[in-house]
Amino acid sequence: MGIAPKRRISKARRDKRRASVWKLDTPAFSKCTQCGELKLPHRVCPNCGFYDGKEVVKVEE
Repeated sequence: MGIAPKRRISKARRDKRRASVWKLDTPAFSKCTQCGELKLPHRVCPNCGFYDGKEVVKVEE
């Protein structure tokens, strides 16, 4: 025997609860140690092609 809700949840209250779930956090950025540009952490720098102090990708300038 389950417990039935005493009152109906209004559409506004229901939608308020659902609205807070989908929001995403902004991605964190870190500075490249080689060129100082902002890049995503744990990724090769798109500006200079370096990762962990080593050149991984040749970037044509």
